[in-house]
Amino acid sequence: MSAANDAPAPKRRLAVALPLLIFVGMAAFLGWRLSLGRDPSIVPSALIGHPAPAFNLPAVPGVDRPGLSDADLRKGGVTVVNIFASWCAPCRMEHPVLRKLAESEALKAMGVRLVGVNYKDDPANAAKFLAEGGDPYAAIGMDSSGRVGIDWGLTGVPETFIVRGDGTIAYKFIGPITEEALDKTVLREIEKALP
Repeated sequence: MSAANDAPAPKRRLAVALPLLIFVGMAAFLGWRLSLGRDPSIVPSALIGHPAPAFNLPAVPGVDRPGLSDADLRKGGVTVVNIFASWCAPCRMEHPVLRKLAESEALKAMGVRLVGVNYKDDPANAAKFLAEGGDPYAAIGMDSSGRVGIDWGLTGVPETFIVRGDGTIAYKFIGPITEEALDKTVLREIEKALP
């Protein structure tokens, strides 16, 4: 008899069954977590419910918009802060949706405004991007170093934050805003953030 056959049968069965039991346990746990109704693609932000980080960004050269600071977010009304870059393909995809948001007379009447943070971009490219696609932003700060993006917990561009009139971050949307996301998520979150 070989040494492998010398092991008692129950130990051999356990050695074979243990990886299967671990796999079944993990699958059950993941299935249970998904059944809770939470979207696993949503990455929570530690900043939700906290004041926006302090920042003071200059205007983008060649763009006729003022720069942006955290003080601008505490002037009442809801501010939608969109972090974008001209080199970002998804930013280009969401741009028409942002124009629609900014042009909404109903949102303007409620004091909602859209501002931008231009992230790690060449100023000439940013100006060209906005000239070609239209400039929906009331103000744009230039984050050349990416420091403000880090402070805001940026995971990539584009990302959009909804900020209450007192400067408190109410919501974070990761990725490009589509028409569907605007209607089903972003507008609802803006409404929740209104005073």
